[in-house]
Amino acid sequence: MDRGTWMDKVGDALEEVLSKALSQRTITVGVYEAAKLLNVDPDNVVLCLLAADEDDDRDVALQIHFTLIQAFCCENDIDILRVSNPGRLAELLLLETDAGPAASEGAEQPPDLHCVLVTNPHSSQWKDPALSQLICFCRESRYMDQWVPVINLPER
Repeated sequence: MDRGTWMDKVGDALEEVLSKALSQRTITVGVYEAAKLLNVDPDNVVLCLLAADEDDDRDVALQIHFTLIQAFCCENDIDILRVSNPGRLAELLLLETDAGPAASEGAEQPPDLHCVLVTNPHSSQWKDPALSQLICFCRESRYMDQWVPVINLPER
């Protein structure tokens, strides 16, 4: 299987994992919320997503947060993926901001999607084939010295 096809399968697996996590309410969104969860319950976190586009790559404060989260995840054996298209991630998480009057008035802040954690507190992660595929992908990437593999979620 070539690398492009493999990456498409990994992207599909990530979509499936996020969909299940949303329906099971085992997802935490936001850098601050993620840091709180990592502090109190790191053993139940099975996947950390760091999402950033090119503009975010120039945000020094965000990069410092990412570095600290990555270090913590590595220390606690939590698999990490970097998502290069946060807009698609927002669509998957059903968090896109409405273009209604409230949004134009700035009444509500857009959600912080820079860090998303998936927890799996009640069952073995190996029972979920999509999550198993992501974990294998992360491990294979580490064997190739790519500690935080970058994935581009497929557009639909």
